[in-house]
Amino acid sequence: MVPEINYWAVLIATASSMVVGTIWYTPKVFGTRWAKLADVDMNRPGASAVLPIVVTVLVSFVTAWVLAGATAIAWHFYGGGYLWTAIATAVALWAGFTAARFITHDAFEGRPSSLTVLNIAHELVTVLLMAVIIGVWPPAGTV
Repeated sequence: MVPEINYWAVLIATASSMVVGTIWYTPKVFGTRWAKLADVDMNRPGASAVLPIVVTVLVSFVTAWVLAGATAIAWHFYGGGYLWTAIATAVALWAGFTAARFITHDAFEGRPSSLTVLNIAHELVTVLLMAVIIGVWPPAGTV
């Protein structure tokens, strides 16, 4: 079975991740703290954000697409409301893959735990917003 996916919802969810990142990492929110903890020079001469932004759009699309597919599969298996299925699926995938992997890698790399918390919190907000978009806009004919 190939899960039903609303690609318009996936595209909007992809865009939402860019909005979350733009707000989250602005200097007035968490950007200054993140740059200090991650030892990133935000003012390095000649630095371009073009490649990281393109990569972010691509991986955000993959994340939204996988979340949409996993939500459809979970909804078919468990039933219930599509929105709550999307949210529960997002939290489970975030905890089992994103948060767990960040914690493991950051521990081995000796990164500050506050950086780990900041980054996994960003990822949680991102996938929750994606889940809401995917959950309120299910594929045609599923709900």
